[in-house]
Amino acid sequence: MTSDNQKRNRILEFIKKETILTIALLLAAVSMFIVPPSAAYADYIDWNTILLLFDLMAVVAGFQKLGVFSMIGSALLKKIHTSRQLALILVFLPFFFSMLITNDVALITFVPFALIILKLSAKEQILLTVVILQTLAANLGSMLMPMGNPQNLYLYTLSGLTLADFVKLMLPLFLLAAVILFLAVLFIKTTPVEIAMESSAKVKISGFSLLSYSILLILCILCVLKYFSPLWLTGIICLYLVIRDRNIFQKIDYSLLATFIGFFIFIGNISQIESFRAALQSIIVSHEIPVAILSSQIISNVPAALLLSGFTNQYAALIIGVNLGGLGTLIASMASLISYKQIAREYPDKRSRYLGLFTFANLIVLGILYGALLLLPADFF
Repeated sequence: MTSDNQKRNRILEFIKKETILTIALLLAAVSMFIVPPSAAYADYIDWNTILLLFDLMAVVAGFQKLGVFSMIGSALLKKIHTSRQLALILVFLPFFFSMLITNDVALITFVPFALIILKLSAKEQILLTVVILQTLAANLGSMLMPMGNPQNLYLYTLSGLTLADFVKLMLPLFLLAAVILFLAVLFIKTTPVEIAMESSAKVKISGFSLLSYSILLILCILCVLKYFSPLWLTGIICLYLVIRDRNIFQKIDYSLLATFIGFFIFIGNISQIESFRAALQSIIVSHEIPVAILSSQIISNVPAALLLSGFTNQYAALIIGVNLGGLGTLIASMASLISYKQIAREYPDKRSRYLGLFTFANLIVLGILYGALLLLPADFF
């Protein structure tokens, strides 16, 4: 009996931890009863996106292991003298880094870093404000580049856009987001700051490893620019990891890759049902942005991108919609849960206040950015 309880608890814990993955696998399994498994399933899956996601996660995990991002943050903080300067650095670190290392990794790296720095500088009174702005910054900064988040990478490869086209599409919202974040930081009261950085142990970085991962990152960027196949890049990265850094394989978010595969199968199957396809298309077509924003609030923006992409070819509007859709509720972008979990673990008494302020701030920023879209010319998309 105890064994059964333990199994049930493990299953419930897995579902709680991997809710989106569980939903993706259940949807895929149900759809298999409607469209039986066949060789056509292999064509459903965008293997280029899967491989490129794996490659980027491996390279970024390598940089994280070396402590590169934290060292850059520490170096920037050496000349900080006020709480407002401190907030600016802590907020714009994830804003700019998220463009290359994804919004998830930016928050995994810089939220704990911010908590440590704010404790060392005795500025915990601005902690909630800073972490909320960091979360907004990671979700907003990541929208400028295809490798900034999983939905961008997928839609970029699907759409056939060039990198220049993608950046041009998202640049107005990116710049407006930077202005919003900067103005928000100005509301933080300026007080003197003294950070005891010497209390942190210095980490020695291997020059060879840093050079190796830098080269691999350049190869990732070239692959995103479509100079060569992700299959070749995956082979190179796996060979390097097997020879030099095998434990990086354990740092890969395989649940995200499995989530993509689950949704690919589900979307591929329901796309074969003509009545269902026609109904979804009638809802989505010409309403890609609002539908993407609203659906992201319920199922998160990565699944929303995967689902909606099967029923419209207006990829520019969909890219904008799912990026803005990452703002709003806590689950609109799964990256936002990273910050919430950090606060819940370190400051459990602040959870409710954080959630209220987070939702309020997100809705305000979402409203401003969506309103700005209405001012753009009709042919912008």
